[in-house]
Amino acid sequence: MPEAFYLTAAALLSLVGMAWLALSMDVHWAQVKQIPLADSQPPRTVLKLLGYLSLVASLVVCLVADRPSIAALVWIMLMVGAAVAVAFALANRPGLLKVIWPVRFS
Repeated sequence: MPEAFYLTAAALLSLVGMAWLALSMDVHWAQVKQIPLADSQPPRTVLKLLGYLSLVASLVVCLVADRPSIAALVWIMLMVGAAVAVAFALANRPGLLKVIWPVRFS
């Protein structure tokens, strides 16, 4: 398969992983769900586990796409970019993050 496919998959995995890690925090969960902070009770353990697994899967996909020295660099850059993208989404349009955590699992 082409390298671009793997790198796109790694970028998406990084983005989703960072979003799950952000949603595991009370303040971000309340912001996305549009509820008072006092009522915020995210499924913290599940979100953190999914976030970490997604970031590890992103590393594995990067390693499949490239040599280890380049893959590690690309993975770190993807994580930084994903963290910035999630931060901008939370600042401007937090409702966008509802897509990655369906309402039925709230």
